[in-house]
Order: sequence, then structure tokens, then C-alpha cells
Amino acid sequence: MVLTMLASKGYTMSDESNPESLRQQVERTEQAFAATMAERDFEAFKTFLDENAIFFSGEKPLRGAEQVALAWESFFQDEAAPFSWTPDTVEVLATGDLALSSGPVYDPQGKLVGRFNSIWRRQSSGEWRVVFDKGSDACP
Repeated sequence: MVLTMLASKGYTMSDESNPESLRQQVERTEQAFAATMAERDFEAFKTFLDENAIFFSGEKPLRGAEQVALAWESFFQDEAAPFSWTPDTVEVLATGDLALSSGPVYDPQGKLVGRFNSIWRRQSSGEWRVVFDKGSDACP
């Protein structure tokens, strides 16, 4: 059943040691994560969070999936998404268990307002969960 589930998400056993395949997995995962904001799907958003995730937001980091979800829930309240993001850089460690994704963040009008940097950890199931996230303002 687990292999069927992973295959349905685009994972195969041969993908586990192929660096380009792993990079593509992380890129697709980041795109799906961003789609939760665009589609206003808070429940789906939470499924991408590692239980020990740390998001840097404000003065103090948000620690743990529950705290991240509580803080981010407000971004899902309005009909329109307050921002969007897309990866333009994805790198995976040679060990295949950690990855970086980074890219631009846009306001609802499409203006560049920042850049995100996320670290993803591959779970024993083969799925990727975000463990660190930090955004920064766009350079003038």
C-alpha cells in the first residue's frame, strides 16, 4: 500500500538514489506547497510541515508544526491569497535526505516583495516535509 501511495505521488524506489529525480521531487513538493496558498487550502498546507518545523517570522521563530500552523492560519482567511511563491533554486544533499528550495515571493498584483528559503527533510516514507523556512525582503 505504501509503495502504491508513493508511486501515485511520483516516487519510485529507483528515485531514492538519483540526484536529479530527488531534486525534481523537492521542486514538485515546493510547488504543491505553494499551491495550498493559491487554492486557499489550509488543511493541505499543514500536511507539508515537519512536526519539528521552525519558521522564522517576526521577532521569535515559530517552533513546531502546531505553532507554525497557528501563525499561518491567518494567511488563509481571506478569499484571495496575500502572497505567492515559486521555487527557482532547488538543491539536494548527496545523502538525499535534506534539500534547499528558494525563490521569489510576490504580492497579489505580482510585484516581487521577497524571497523564501526553505529546508526540506525526506521522511522514511519518501515524502518531503519542510523543516526550516525563512523569508527575506526583496532587494531594492
